[in-house]
Amino acid sequence: MKKFLLVLSLVLGATQAFSQNGIGIKAGLSSTKLDFESKEFIPSDAQTGYHVGLFGRFGGAGFFVQPELLFTQTKGEFAYVPDGMGGSSAPENYTAEFNRLDIPVMMGFRFLRVMRIMAGPIASVNISSELKDAPDTVSDADFQSATFGYQAGLGVDIGNLSVEGKYEGGLSKVTDNIGPYSTDNRLNQWVLSVGFKIF
Repeated sequence: MKKFLLVLSLVLGATQAFSQNGIGIKAGLSSTKLDFESKEFIPSDAQTGYHVGLFGRFGGAGFFVQPELLFTQTKGEFAYVPDGMGGSSAPENYTAEFNRLDIPVMMGFRFLRVMRIMAGPIASVNISSELKDAPDTVSDADFQSATFGYQAGLGVDIGNLSVEGKYEGGLSKVTDNIGPYSTDNRLNQWVLSVGFKIF
């Protein structure tokens, strides 16, 4: 009898784990900030963006892999100080807008039946990026065709509904230069998503 109950509990546990597998839709908001390593460009406050797309989740025995395909729009504000921080020129403020195809691949573990912890790489393919209303001084921004980063966070599953909170850090720079200045600017953001498994 004890062996039967043990086998039954293992089967029920595996069924619970695999029942969370599937493909679904997701959408959410992000709080994005540009990070510069340049004295000519000073990042401003975080800006709100959004994302929408598809996700898959596959695995078992507590482990899962979650690839995603998302259209993402983000913004970043920064001030341009021609003479550096110590200069006398007044700073000029600009907004960069990024439209990207994001491809994160999360890997993680389930715990407490409904919780997930995850981390993994993210590739971002540039669809269209631009500086809004920028003069000739900084308008020549060489945006990268693709960048790479990482994400890590937590998720909660309630039936077919999933809620996730993740932090994303940039591993490669967004632009090679803005005007005549070399840059090493990266996108860092907090991401909140809601997903729904459709099959």
